Amino acid sequence: MTQTMHPATPDPDLLGFGVDVGGSGIKGGVVDLSTGRLVGERIKILTPQPSTPQAVADTVARIVDEAQWTGPVGVTLPSVVTGGVARTAANIDPAWIGTDARTLFSSVLGDRPVSVLNDADAAGLAEDRFGAAKDASGVVILLTFGTGIGSAVLHNGDLLPNTEFGHMEIDGMEAEHRAASSVKENNEWTYKRWAKEVSLVLSRFEALLWPDLFIAGGGISRKHEKWIPLLTNRTPVVPAALRNAAGIIGAAYAAKTGVLP
Repeated sequence: MTQTMHPATPDPDLLGFGVDVGGSGIKGGVVDLSTGRLVGERIKILTPQPSTPQAVADTVARIVDEAQWTGPVGVTLPSVVTGGVARTAANIDPAWIGTDARTLFSSVLGDRPVSVLNDADAAGLAEDRFGAAKDASGVVILLTFGTGIGSAVLHNGDLLPNTEFGHMEIDGMEAEHRAASSVKENNEWTYKRWAKEVSLVLSRFEALLWPDLFIAGGGISRKHEKWIPLLTNRTPVVPAALRNAAGIIGAAYAAKTGVLP
């Protein structure tokens, strides 16, 4: 007789909630922090335009309310975040610069605890804890290849927040102007031609930081078999595992563990 296996109900004490704020959409969901998997459906609402701090905060509150979540909340921003304050604004309204994001989100969420961190840092935390680097030790660098290059650096699971390696100058040009996936698309390069630039960028990063592993994220990582084998830098490179859920998972983990860059 065949028995049907039902997934175990997650332990409520091991659940967290993360919200990933992007330029086009704001996504949130409950995360089982024993496995790094989403519990139930992800909730997505289009990013308000203009994406002012209050408008985004109200949208985050809508997502949390719709999920009927009552605990701490983690939120990612496409910004450098120090002391809970947004210092830059990429693909969101410039009014974010200088905004105390942690206080703002907490106020619309009934003054509950809130962690706010950079979106690439959240993805790095998630990949290190649950994804492509979960069995890795030492220095791990996540790089998201998209319009620009986002970065996250971890050492044995500890985050060094707000690295901006995409802006590092390499032979007179910012790294992301050499090797973002948008550069490949705009120049109609082959994967071989683009991989040459990526290899140069990675070799400069590893000369400074001597990482044990690179994780390649961003949309182009879905086609990793077409370009990662072409890279010539020293350090191993693996594709990100958590895809679009990484920001939500990392934000939930940050809120649960109290990561406050």
